[in-house]
Amino acid sequence: MNPQAKLIFALSLTLGTTLTISSNHWIMAWTGLEINTLAILPLISKSHHPRAIEAATKYFLVQAAASALVLFSSMTNAWHTGQWDITQLSHPTSCLILTVALAMKLGLVPFHFWFPEVLQGSSLIVGLLLSTLMKFPPITLLYLTSPSLKPPILMTMAILSAALGGWMGLNQTQTRKILAFSSISHLGWMAIIIAYSPKLALLNFYLYTLMTAAVFLSLNSIKALKLSTLMTTWTKTPSLNAILLLTLLSLAGLPPLTGFLPKWLIIQELTKQEVALAATIIALLSLLGLFFYLRLAYCATITLPPHTTNHMKQWYNTNPTNTMVAVLTTMSLMLLPISPIILAVV
Repeated sequence: MNPQAKLIFALSLTLGTTLTISSNHWIMAWTGLEINTLAILPLISKSHHPRAIEAATKYFLVQAAASALVLFSSMTNAWHTGQWDITQLSHPTSCLILTVALAMKLGLVPFHFWFPEVLQGSSLIVGLLLSTLMKFPPITLLYLTSPSLKPPILMTMAILSAALGGWMGLNQTQTRKILAFSSISHLGWMAIIIAYSPKLALLNFYLYTLMTAAVFLSLNSIKALKLSTLMTTWTKTPSLNAILLLTLLSLAGLPPLTGFLPKWLIIQELTKQEVALAATIIALLSLLGLFFYLRLAYCATITLPPHTTNHMKQWYNTNPTNTMVAVLTTMSLMLLPISPIILAVV
């Protein structure tokens, strides 16, 4: 793909995201979502591999259905109330349809089936965009409409997402699929809190984006698409492998790393809202995610390959590690001590 095409798609993604998150009118928000979908499709299918074409087709069909539901929900609300304002969503049927539409956009259970397959058919950089930037507009719409949405529905989806995201990630050998199920599990944490504290859900999303970007860029720099490849990368970039171990543990939510902060605050808020049972269940379900993060970390840093390998050894990488990886990994590990400043800003 030539640089001009990449520039056009990058600008379109920026435009679509900005349009959705800054609009008050449903039609403008829908337009931004459509621009985003059309801009990411060529990036998914640029390798011309059958799996990439299949991923782009699945992504298009799911996103088109979700966008149609967003439009239908807003039109139903406008028909009954005369309001096209995003924050004035009050009709019960519209609220239910919008919840389903945004769950499809984000990949929340039970509308999650497309996400691991699309991520597996994409490159790591496009996978990073799908896991972070493409989820920002739907999360913003959830944030704006959160007072109108039904907490029991969101809580059910959230607990199912945390359970299935952790459970289905256990047996995977492809790093992209593991990160897809990790994303589904983290979305469960955002969905459970958005009705009670929308700002906390956004903080969770920002920190999740930070840590996921660090993991994706680390895996991209060592070209690790499978666990078996990850086992042999210690000879290529030992320091990056060690940092990757800590970043994965941060993504799992272990203290004293950055990933512990959102989980701690969410459990605290749920307990204040007298839904301690939901807080207990989702905290226990996070142990499933911890297991497959530990498995990834084990493969990356502790496992040694057998000496009778039938492939070329990967020696030290002479290229310096990307500065972005260094900044993101540092932030993924060390933001917990300054949490009072973060909370004051948010």
